[in-house]
Amino acid sequence: MRATSPSTTSAGRALPQAAAALVVVLLLLVIVRLPWVGDLGMHAATVQRLRHSLLHPGNPLVDADTPSPYYSPWMLVLGCLAKLTGLSVFVVLRIGAFVALGLLVTGVWRYVRTLSAHRAAPALALLSLVLLWGPALFDWSGFLGLDSLALTVSYPSVLALGLSFHFWAWLTRALREETGWEKWLGLGLLWGLILLCHQFTGVVATLGALAMVIAARPGRAVLLRLGAALVVGVVLLGLWPYYDFFALFSAGADLEAIHRPLYDDLAGRFGLALLGVVALGMRCRRDRWDPLVLFFLLGALMFAAGGLTGHYSWGRALPAALIPAQLAAALEVVSAGKRAVRTGWACVLGAALAVGAWTQVGTLGYVVGRDALPGAVAAKYREPWVGYHWITPWVKYGDVVMARTMPARQIPAYGAYTVAPGYPDVFLPDAGRRDAAVRRYFAAGTSGDARRAIAREYGVRWVVGAKGSAEPWLRRVAGGPRGQVLYEVER
Repeated sequence: MRATSPSTTSAGRALPQAAAALVVVLLLLVIVRLPWVGDLGMHAATVQRLRHSLLHPGNPLVDADTPSPYYSPWMLVLGCLAKLTGLSVFVVLRIGAFVALGLLVTGVWRYVRTLSAHRAAPALALLSLVLLWGPALFDWSGFLGLDSLALTVSYPSVLALGLSFHFWAWLTRALREETGWEKWLGLGLLWGLILLCHQFTGVVATLGALAMVIAARPGRAVLLRLGAALVVGVVLLGLWPYYDFFALFSAGADLEAIHRPLYDDLAGRFGLALLGVVALGMRCRRDRWDPLVLFFLLGALMFAAGGLTGHYSWGRALPAALIPAQLAAALEVVSAGKRAVRTGWACVLGAALAVGAWTQVGTLGYVVGRDALPGAVAAKYREPWVGYHWITPWVKYGDVVMARTMPARQIPAYGAYTVAPGYPDVFLPDAGRRDAAVRRYFAAGTSGDARRAIAREYGVRWVVGAKGSAEPWLRRVAGGPRGQVLYEVER
């Protein structure tokens, strides 16, 4: 691949580097606040269980002895850290977020350096990855938009993405240079580790690796080493003791329903990335075996196949199309042939990044709060979840709490269990029965005796419900935000 020498001014190089540094500083400050939306409670609950039992943690959300795909190598490391230090799970998650962000930034830098020697290329790439999305805000684990990254930076998906960029950089160099067997076997271990840490990101990492191998068109000797690396990775997946990785291929319909929204409002959420598709076309004209082009095609094909066949969870492969497009958009600023073309492209990219930044400017609120934001910016800010720390003076580790879905996504973070998990669980055989029990308990027409029977069946010690929903055998203990009340079940 042709790498151009720097031709812009030092000021032109410094501007994207300064902007990228500001983005990193912003994310570091967000980690200090650790805003809570989405799956943070699940990951905190996972650390809680490992902190109490590294060998037999059980289900992270409900009182059941089942495996869980959330018990990944990274969560095991964080669980050990929590157990050894006595730090709260939220402090441990902050430490994990700092590590994950560091791996992501350095991984982007290393991989981009395999594509361009220009000093501004890594900074431009980082800016494009976090800002080149769309005029509509979009947050989802495994997607690198600035607002999304701010809310998920402590998730295993961010660590897995950081490892993926390092994996691609390492693989690219291994394909270009004479590389010994030990490095190829290390690549296999890293590939398996990424898949265990976050399965969907592992698919993205795999598609990227496949594109790089196709682009390199390696000889027989390299293919043998590559095959050995693949075997090592598969063995690691098979030997991991905390859950059966290959059982995830039989995940139920609930997983597809959750991912159906990934196919909504594509232009609004990802429209700015079309600039990268144009850049990919320009790269393809220069080299039809360009790895970013092949990476994009593989990701786009898998995303489209998921939509056409109803396998909407395949939509999580969309970063495999977005990442190469965003990188291509950034690299055209330093790779296009004529200086006038590069300058024009830089202006177009700058405008697109400005639109993306304005769309996600509400991220500032996670650092300073809504009250410190100007009115126009505050309108773009989304308030994080409040959490359920208010129940912790009474609810202890291992207690079972009856709660609806949204509280059930947060309460286990503090050590308690809920009757039904707040998220689909492919390893919990009675998940459907538990969900039905919770719905029946909170249904308006359910008798007090039926509610008492459900509470007894699942060993419920506490109920989180609305004011005025108490039964004679419930004692009001505390009130919380939005009219919620904590009740104790009288024995």
